[in-house]
Amino acid sequence: MRNITLHRSNTHKFILLNESEPGDEGGVRSNQYLVMEGDSAVLLDPGGFGVMPRVLAELLRHTSPDNLKAIMLSHQDPDIVGGISTWLELTQAPVYVSRIWLRFLPHYGIKTMERFIGVPDEGMTCTLEPGFDLQLLPAHFLHSEGQINVYDPAARILFSGDIGAAMLPDDLDYPFVDDFSQHLPYVEWFHRRYMCGNRAARLWVDMVSKLDIQMIAPQHGPIYRGQSVRDFLAWFRELECGIDLMTAPGIFRSA
Repeated sequence: MRNITLHRSNTHKFILLNESEPGDEGGVRSNQYLVMEGDSAVLLDPGGFGVMPRVLAELLRHTSPDNLKAIMLSHQDPDIVGGISTWLELTQAPVYVSRIWLRFLPHYGIKTMERFIGVPDEGMTCTLEPGFDLQLLPAHFLHSEGQINVYDPAARILFSGDIGAAMLPDDLDYPFVDDFSQHLPYVEWFHRRYMCGNRAARLWVDMVSKLDIQMIAPQHGPIYRGQSVRDFLAWFRELECGIDLMTAPGIFRSA
């Protein structure tokens, strides 16, 4: 899935820029997104080093790296941050990431942290240009201790990082979730094992449910739209996961 425009208005676009192939970097498929207001652009979770050339090629269909006003990292994993040092050479854009990961990112070959902005635990509103605002929302322990989501009020799309992520088999690919019950087998195990616990899930769902969300765009797998947004949120709010399922060190009960 590449270059799927999820929202387009007179001046605003939200684009699924690239979904990496199953074999890229020997890892799982990952999504990279581009948000644009006029010529100004923001890159969300640019991906690992191996996917960087393809992401750049897709980005060039829409804009130049010179027009990037920010790069936003949902958390610290290598499938998100692995290619960041190369992006820093191509653009002067600041990089937003949870403040708790600032001391770890130099391990990705970053020589200076002067362009990195630590997002406070409670989140923040980021104004890129007049009329171009994105909300950085806390999503801690889902699954990263310091994860942030990005809500685009103009497109009414929530970029949810690993929340809502799906692990599709290599021979299955579809861009949108329209029937959550059919999609559930591809998200259930991941969320039970990788999310910290139900308290974090409930707090997050209660927060985002106050927003006008037309789509949820995760870092892995297809995009939720329509009724599937509401169905996913209702399921996730009640989910037992992580430490809820632990009965002994290394032992998890089945839910």
